[in-house]
Amino acid sequence: MKGWTSRLLVIVAAASIAGCAAWKRKAEPAVETSSPPPESAPAHTMLTPAAIQWKPFPPGGPGARWAVLAGDPEKPGPFVIRIRQPAGAKVPPHWHPSDENVTVVRGTIFLGMGEKVERRSARELSAGSYAFLPRKQPHYALVSRRGEAIVQVHGTGPFQVVYVNPADDPRNKTGKRRCETGAR
Repeated sequence: MKGWTSRLLVIVAAASIAGCAAWKRKAEPAVETSSPPPESAPAHTMLTPAAIQWKPFPPGGPGARWAVLAGDPEKPGPFVIRIRQPAGAKVPPHWHPSDENVTVVRGTIFLGMGEKVERRSARELSAGSYAFLPRKQPHYALVSRRGEAIVQVHGTGPFQVVYVNPADDPRNKTGKRRCETGAR
């Protein structure tokens, strides 16, 4: 008889606890978890190709242009950009301090890994292709001579281009080359 009484007490205690929890939930106001208030939600971004605003992209070399689609690539946080390169463009070996996700939107590029350009080891990536480049992974790109290429890059900023050989950085080049003889 003692075992039966103990079981009954455990059942009554469990039912009481469950009842109190249910009553407390009913007494507290509901918390909205489905979506943030409109004033704190970021605005949607929808762009047609004609609405994309292209600007010069000095780190990409002559003729390179870029467009910021979302975020601010110069600040910490997520971003999406597009880079447009003319036919036959060459982007010397460089790296980025954060991971880079690259999708070819238009044209064909040849992407290679390493600190030296080796055309034979570069991989052909046509429109629709994707590449993931880990942070600080030296790589280079060659654009097909058949036409311009557009790549979409997304990642976490700040986005930077660091050339393996600083002399290859187009931002360091002036309009005219001067002959340096070493004489002072």
